[in-house]
Amino acid sequence: MAGTYRYWILSMIMFMMMINFIDRGAISYAQAAIISEFQLDVQSWGQVLGFFGYGYMVGGLLGGLLSDLKGPKYVWVLAGAGWSIFAIATAFAGDIGVALFSGSALAGFAVIRIMFGLFEAPVFSANNRIIANWVAPAERGFCSSLLLVGPPIGSLLTAPISVALLYFFDWRMMFVILGVIGLIWVFFFNRMFTNRPEDHPKVSAAELQAIRTREGLLATEVTLEESEKKKATFLDFFKNPTLLCNTISFFAFQYVNFMLLLWTPKYLQDVYHFELSSLWYLGMIPWIGPCFTVLLGGKISDYLRKKTGSLRIARPGVIITSLLLTSICFLLIPTVDSVAMVMLLIAVGNSFNFITNSIFWTIIVDTEPAKVGTFSGITHFIVNIATVTAPVLTGSLVALYGYSAMFLGAAVAAFVGVVAMIFVKPGRQTPVTPGHNPSV
Repeated sequence: MAGTYRYWILSMIMFMMMINFIDRGAISYAQAAIISEFQLDVQSWGQVLGFFGYGYMVGGLLGGLLSDLKGPKYVWVLAGAGWSIFAIATAFAGDIGVALFSGSALAGFAVIRIMFGLFEAPVFSANNRIIANWVAPAERGFCSSLLLVGPPIGSLLTAPISVALLYFFDWRMMFVILGVIGLIWVFFFNRMFTNRPEDHPKVSAAELQAIRTREGLLATEVTLEESEKKKATFLDFFKNPTLLCNTISFFAFQYVNFMLLLWTPKYLQDVYHFELSSLWYLGMIPWIGPCFTVLLGGKISDYLRKKTGSLRIARPGVIITSLLLTSICFLLIPTVDSVAMVMLLIAVGNSFNFITNSIFWTIIVDTEPAKVGTFSGITHFIVNIATVTAPVLTGSLVALYGYSAMFLGAAVAAFVGVVAMIFVKPGRQTPVTPGHNPSV
């Protein structure tokens, strides 16, 4: 019987992905105190949230390149330690700006938030390298979703954890505590993880055989060993319509994700006048469904792969359906009046949105597993233009047209993702014939 140590490794990473998202989302619950202390307005607050994205874009690209060159372990240790340190530094960002940048607290937040984003980003590209190294093709969808259930769980827990820390401490101590937790995890991860299962003493021969098996491989699927012989280059990403259109569609997911993560607390306070004490449970509502649907998306995708033998149905087909339903939910929000209906539509729309998350990453592994770190990094760089665009554009839309425009913008983004995904064809474009070994 094959062992299951790979699932322990994936679960350990999933836990740190939770911390990753709690650390980035906590600032939304400290917004009232920070805005008051440093006298910021709604547009400058949008800039504070958007600064994160500039570093995040670059960090994803560097993380992808480094995960191929030096391995995902190197990337994870560097990134985890780095973002934890800058999470702690966020407590002093405004004061640093006042002291060093001509009294500008905004400049201090710019520096710290950019560096925080730089170190938070690399892990997604490294995760895809881990999937390529540690997971058989038949499990790629589910195992990708196992890692990516961390973000919605983290987003779900951000509200109660942040509100609890703000209740017992001030906003500065909240960031210090969150950063210290991350540093503790990095210490244990460094001792327990190896880049490949072949190098880990707890991976049995049977489990290694299960990971490297060619049994059940589809005619359009590419193995890690085969892809390594191909020696794809950096520029091959931009020559591949599947990878480019997958990236555009992924951008739509991320736009919706970051708009909700960073603006929902302020929306609830401004429109429905909820106090911070109410946000601990209201802030959880949009993220309950995604904790399940991100896993469901991976499971459905792997099931359709096995049942239909078509990666195009199993990957793009699921994404197209999900993003279309996401768009419809956000289009309906401006038409309803009650907070209950608004929260229901947000929750359902976000649940559909998160069905797609792991599948975007899986498409890259399906298409080019040996260069998956680099290609994931390029994808991450482009996709996470949304981490700047979503908070900054939302701030401008809200200032000019009100909060209805925030949801209409999300609906348009999701529909653009639907159109782009129509052109995605994962895996090899020339299927191998039965009995033919393409690695020979």
